[in-house]
Amino acid sequence: MKADKNSVTRLLKTAKGQLEGILKMVEEDRYCVDISNQILATQAILNKANKEILRSHIKCCVKNALESDNETEKDKKIEEMLTLLDKMGK
Repeated sequence: MKADKNSVTRLLKTAKGQLEGILKMVEEDRYCVDISNQILATQAILNKANKEILRSHIKCCVKNALESDNETEKDKKIEEMLTLLDKMGK
């Protein structure tokens, strides 16, 4: 992985802490909207971590593949990105 590991790790640990908090909220029968808001906040953090990882992937791995003479590798990286975009659009 070429992304800033410290930044990604911090984001993921924050999301993990929020998930633990959400589980506690559910166990305590807290207000549904409050739980939902915390889930949305956690999703936003996970999306931010994912974007950081994908940005780095595009700037390094995809760029290197596209600059190479290996057509198979170019096609593979393009297909990977298209598959990810499809998943993100769902």
